[in-house]
Amino acid sequence: MPATLGSLLNQEKFRLRMIAGANDDDPVMEEPITWVHSSDLIDPTPWLEPGQLLLTDGVHFSAVSTSEFAVSYVRRLQERGVRALGFATGIAHDEIPPILVDVCGNQGFPLFEVADRTPFMGIIRHVADVISQERQERLNWSMRAQRAVARAALRPDGLGAILLELEAQLDCWVALFDSVGNRVVVRTNLPMPDQIGRAVAVTVRTVLERGTRSGIRLIEGGEGVTLQTLGQRDKLRGVLAVGTPTPLDPAENDLVASVIGLASIALEHSRALDATRQDLRSGLLELLLAGMIDVVGRTARRLWGRLPSEPVRVSIVAGTVRAQSLIDELELYAGEHGGRLFFADRDGEVVVVTGDDDTTAFEEILQRHGMSAGVSAPVLWGELSRGLVEARRSARRASGEGAFIRFENLADEGLFGFLEAAGALPIAHRILQPLLDRPAPERDTLIQTAHTWLTNNCAWDPSAKALGVHRHTLRNRITALEGILSMDLETFEGRAELWTALQLLEP
Repeated sequence: MPATLGSLLNQEKFRLRMIAGANDDDPVMEEPITWVHSSDLIDPTPWLEPGQLLLTDGVHFSAVSTSEFAVSYVRRLQERGVRALGFATGIAHDEIPPILVDVCGNQGFPLFEVADRTPFMGIIRHVADVISQERQERLNWSMRAQRAVARAALRPDGLGAILLELEAQLDCWVALFDSVGNRVVVRTNLPMPDQIGRAVAVTVRTVLERGTRSGIRLIEGGEGVTLQTLGQRDKLRGVLAVGTPTPLDPAENDLVASVIGLASIALEHSRALDATRQDLRSGLLELLLAGMIDVVGRTARRLWGRLPSEPVRVSIVAGTVRAQSLIDELELYAGEHGGRLFFADRDGEVVVVTGDDDTTAFEEILQRHGMSAGVSAPVLWGELSRGLVEARRSARRASGEGAFIRFENLADEGLFGFLEAAGALPIAHRILQPLLDRPAPERDTLIQTAHTWLTNNCAWDPSAKALGVHRHTLRNRITALEGILSMDLETFEGRAELWTALQLLEP
């Protein structure tokens, strides 16, 4: 326990007595004393620091001292952050000058009597011993806490175990952010308060963009948090957030420094394992698409648990290219709820497979990340390819945070949605089949030409300019397209049919 004014007054050997400015219930009685000075200077504040105690014989208080002198003297001590003033009696004064008692009482500044020639050095030595003992206790606590964190780092889930141990040792919430500012999803017991979450996220990204090692204390909405970077200058690995109501003391800072070192190693190890797991998931998805359901099922059971039961729904997250924070949470959820969700990254698309009636948890995860997804109609595992096509088409219609568009509901999403839900894709494929059968260079050129021409309202000059060709070349390509597809592209009907078929055929 630190030395406080209350604990000092309770030391019977010093025979100290509170005179004015505070009582036993005041918070100042429990605030730590950082040191004790003695001085009879009229202005000792240049040699004092906040949190210290001042002792005086009061020789600078004479019989003719005025109220203004006492007010100015006490105000200087208060502004400097001095905890209290101890006034010795029986040396220069038989009693504390009444004018000083009145001023301390009016200004709420603690004033206590040091009577019976109690030596100042005894008080100073007592406080110094308490401070030394507290520092030793904090050092011992720090060593024990660091050993506990080191043991946690040896567990299979090293990164999560480290953060859980830090949370327990400091009795506060903790959060870890990676090198791009995404929160690393690990299991902890205490959540980050909502009122500080946004400020923390913004500050973390600012610190990472700056690229320099730093520690920041942030106060937002009545909540406090200390942010510490991981890694070296220009090679930051992330940011550790520790939510404590007061700044960390030296022992706590030592513990956090140890956690940062271990977390940096664990984060790299975890990321390497995550990358391996994600590659494995992607490979298993390809095997599923190839029809090797039994092989994937046996592998999944050994690693994560069984695959979701048929029928399943296939989801594709809209507009994402390896959304790492989403993948992290999906990995955590899949590990804790084996058999309810399978996911994989496929060419930059996050593909999620759930049971037909078990999509609620996935929807909630999407909403937390402000993302949307397209969802297939119920399919069997052997129909996974069809599910992917339906999910991709649904994802094209998904817009807005948290949107969750099911394939069977596409009719509510406009004419193209209705056509897709009604099974128009095979018709579009049949219309364009002669073009799709052409050699790749010719086919791709004609499809790009058709898209650009139709997008520019079939205007020749803007379309030719967009394609970087002469308008006569463009006309020749459209004529070739008419012949291949047996369409009259001079008519609105022909152009509308081609446009619709191309839109439906887009992946």
